[in-house]
Amino acid sequence: MKVSGFTFVRDAIRFGYPVFESIASVLPLCDEFIIVVGNSQDETLSLIHSINSPKIRIIETVWDETLKEKWRIFAQQTNIALSHCRYEWCFYIQADEVLHEKFYPRVMKAMEDNLEDHRVQGLLFDYIHFYGSYWTIAKGRKWYRREIRIVRNHIGVESYKDAQGFRIGRKKLLVKHIGAQVYHYGWARPPHIMIEKQRNLDRFWHTDFEIEKKYSKNTGIFSEQEYVEIFKDTHPACMAQKIANSPSVDNLQVKKKGFLYFIKNLPIFEYRNYKLI
Repeated sequence: MKVSGFTFVRDAIRFGYPVFESIASVLPLCDEFIIVVGNSQDETLSLIHSINSPKIRIIETVWDETLKEKWRIFAQQTNIALSHCRYEWCFYIQADEVLHEKFYPRVMKAMEDNLEDHRVQGLLFDYIHFYGSYWTIAKGRKWYRREIRIVRNHIGVESYKDAQGFRIGRKKLLVKHIGAQVYHYGWARPPHIMIEKQRNLDRFWHTDFEIEKKYSKNTGIFSEQEYVEIFKDTHPACMAQKIANSPSVDNLQVKKKGFLYFIKNLPIFEYRNYKLI
C-alpha cells in the first residue's frame, strides 16, 4: 500500500496558515506529497521549498479570480493537486489543519484494513476547532463535526464546491468513520491577522460593499456568543514551537450550555457531506 498526500496553499505567511506544520504532520504517513502553491504576495513558495523531503512535489499555479463563483477556486486548486496523486489512498490536509501523531497507528490501520474493500471510497475524520486561542475550542452546530480527509484514488473523486468535501459527480462518498481527529487551527490566530485573513476569504463570497459594511462595525473578530470549551489535551508535536512563539489571543469566556444548545446541536440535525458504511 502506498499513500499520496495533497493540499493547496497561497499567502500562508501573510495570513498565518500553519502549512509547514500541516504538511509535516501527515508526511510520515505518505509516500509522496503534492503541494499546489498559488501565486502569493509573500514567501509561501520559499517556505514550501524549505520542507526538506524527497516526497514533496510542488506545482505552481495562478488563481483565476475572474470565475463567476469565486469560491470554486478552492476546489479547483484541490483537484489540481489530487490529479497528480499516484497512489491508492490520497490524504487531503488543508493548510490550517494538523494531524496529531497519536493517531498515526489508527489512520494507517484504517487504510490497510479498507484497501481491498472497494465499497469504501473514503475515510472520515472527527474535528477539533480551535477558536480564539490554542486552548479554547468551539462547539456548536455551525462547526462541522466530521469530514472526509482520505479518498480512494482513480475512481473519479473530486473536490466539491468550496473544497470542504468530496463527491463522485454529485454523489456523496461511501465512507468509514475511523475515529481519528483533525486539529483545525483556522480560528486560532491573533485578532489582527484573523481579520485580514477573513477579509481576504470573504472576497470569494461577497461584494466589496458587503465586506466593508461587515468590518466597519468594529465589533471584533471573535464572538462572545460562541460556545467554547477549554482544551485540556496535548497539541501535535510539530505545533509546539508555533504555539510557544505565539502572542496571546482573545481571552474568551467559557459559555455555559443550556438545554436549547443541546437540542439544537443533536447530530440528527447536522449536515452530512458523506454516507456512512
